[in-house]
Amino acid sequence: MDLTNLGLYSLQQAAALSGAKTLEINRWLFGYRSREGGVHAPLWEVELSGERKKNIGFRDLMELRIVSAFVRKGVPLRVIRQALVNSKQIFGIQYPLTSRRFLTDGQSIYHEALDSESDELTDLVKRQLVFRNIIKPSLYEGIEFDKSGAANRWFPMKDHTVVVDPTVAFGRPSLASYGVPTETLFLVYKAEGNDFLAVSHQFGIPVNDIQKAVKFESQLLAA
Repeated sequence: MDLTNLGLYSLQQAAALSGAKTLEINRWLFGYRSREGGVHAPLWEVELSGERKKNIGFRDLMELRIVSAFVRKGVPLRVIRQALVNSKQIFGIQYPLTSRRFLTDGQSIYHEALDSESDELTDLVKRQLVFRNIIKPSLYEGIEFDKSGAANRWFPMKDHTVVVDPTVAFGRPSLASYGVPTETLFLVYKAEGNDFLAVSHQFGIPVNDIQKAVKFESQLLAA
């Protein structure tokens, strides 16, 4: 399988970048069997479904951020699953949650999913508030879309110093202007005794950018 433009993330890396827990990602994207013996299918088939190891691609990662946001707001997984089914049918795409259309059309799809699952969120105002608190500009901030409206890269920092681009370093977070993975810079920084200047000289990258890369990686470790 050609991974050049897909991105490649372990479940642990996906957890750090999406805000979800590793166990949650494993259950959501690879399915699980309940204690009662019930079989729960994955929410969707991941981009790297043919790989032996449990790795995911860039678009899986982007969708995970939205799923995680829904779950954190207490939306049942069955409702999220139905919203995915409905939006895929309407939009005709595999990864609908991070498409431009979900920002504008997602609310009605979400309400339909609640209705079909007889969810307890029957009050219209409460439904709208829950949706607006999840699907908001800040959650999509930094995502760049291609001509079809699908997410194709993500800037997780407001100043766009760091980019997550499946065409660069297999999607590892990298300095946008240099293409060097932030993890690499962080490891060298530690090996050099926390010396920003030494890393700057070694890679020919300004100290300010090295500092931002180290800060970004430190935040991932603390997540």
